[in-house]
Amino acid sequence: MKYFYLFIKASYRSERSDAYAPKLIFLIVFCVGLSSCQSKKQEIVVLPEKEVAVDLSGMGKEKLSEYGFFVGTLKELNPDEGVIPYALNSALFTDYAFKKRFVKIPTGSKAIYSNDEVFEFPEGTVLIKNFYYPTDFRNPEAVIRILETRLLIKEANDWKALPYIWNDEQTEAFLSVAGKTVPVSWTHYDGTSKQINYSIPNANQCKGCHLRGDKLMPIGPTARQLNGAHEFSKNKNQLIAWQERGVLADLPEINKVAALVNYDDATAALNLRARAWLEINCAHCHRADGPAKNSGLYLLASETNLSKLGVGKAPVAAGKGSGGLQYDIVPGKPDQSILQFRIESVHPGIMMPELGRSITHEEGLALVRKWIAEMK
Repeated sequence: MKYFYLFIKASYRSERSDAYAPKLIFLIVFCVGLSSCQSKKQEIVVLPEKEVAVDLSGMGKEKLSEYGFFVGTLKELNPDEGVIPYALNSALFTDYAFKKRFVKIPTGSKAIYSNDEVFEFPEGTVLIKNFYYPTDFRNPEAVIRILETRLLIKEANDWKALPYIWNDEQTEAFLSVAGKTVPVSWTHYDGTSKQINYSIPNANQCKGCHLRGDKLMPIGPTARQLNGAHEFSKNKNQLIAWQERGVLADLPEINKVAALVNYDDATAALNLRARAWLEINCAHCHRADGPAKNSGLYLLASETNLSKLGVGKAPVAAGKGSGGLQYDIVPGKPDQSILQFRIESVHPGIMMPELGRSITHEEGLALVRKWIAEMK
């Protein structure tokens, strides 16, 4: 019996992926042909390690710096003129990663306000989200490590997702369709040490959260998420600041715009905080036009039908995901509620959300547990 070893290292820093296919097919056929050959002498054939260029130029620029979003030292993320920093009232949990968000709207164009949905952004808009970890969460701006930058670019009325992975030197981020797992450690808020393997998604996995119907869509920039004041808008309401900059049209009177609360705000009502957590972490799928629409479980904070919210609702399909439980939410009984069971789990095939986390959000779990426990 012969053994053949093939070592192939693909570089994803070149450009278009379809250029890689014929080379890969040739190598596979070559290897299969070798393995089927018979010889009187037993040999071990070792092919030399080889760089295989992958052409990604049709997708986006090779380096993040080539877009010119930031000025000065790249890792400082100082936005160039026309690149607007923004924040969400309640942010998606991603293994405790911190995020810095920016939007670039083409000069002379405006986003169109929507009361309930993500704004209608003009062609050429780029949403820029940077994921990073401080060394010490108690001093979050002292020493940070940026892991990835995700771009959502609107072209010809469609959105395109491009992931960029930062190098260890923190000098550049490179376009990568393959994703990557990166070990990360930090000192948590309570002084304890934490370590995880952070997963940077591949280009195709972006659809897992961003798919609405048959189209890729942003999740965060809605009126109720942007309706709040932040330091980079000089503590002015972000929506008003966008309007004054000339990048937002059709904004109604601000007192008529709904606002999602910050689920970390202990002074806000428990119901509003829990619903905000469920909306940003779950409702991008669990809504009438989301990937999980067939579940019948809709978790937008604006949902008023208690059955659709999961109260007393049996799951559409039982299985290990239900944990042997009967209803999505049993008022007063979080341990008998499928919703609580799934957001607490880290088991593949059970945990919700399915992507974006490898550990549980302890504060978020406690919040939803208390909400269900106090539900009448």
